[in-house]
Amino acid sequence: MAKGKKDEGRYEAKDGEIGVLVTTERRGIFFGYATAADIARVPDTKTLAVKSCRNAWQWKTAQGFLGLASIGPQEGSKIGARAPESTLTQITSVSRCTPEAIEAWESAQWAR
Repeated sequence: MAKGKKDEGRYEAKDGEIGVLVTTERRGIFFGYATAADIARVPDTKTLAVKSCRNAWQWKTAQGFLGLASIGPQEGSKIGARAPESTLTQITSVSRCTPEAIEAWESAQWAR
């Protein structure tokens, strides 16, 4: 878990929302929740509305950036504060997160 200020806004996914890791052309890495229907439109639109969006601006895993989808942010990662919803553009990938990764993202404290 990343060190920093405690994030008070733990999000409870609604029916049909999936925890996802999203990457962008400008090397942005984001976590949040989206529906399968919205994800299916990404190849055409290159955009995705993500609820409870957080970004990773530095991460520590031995598994590369996809480790953020499989195990989530680890000690030493720097995770941004939560935005209620963000529209991400220029998307290059959307990866489904494991329950372990979702828990790590939800419990990560934001770093300065």
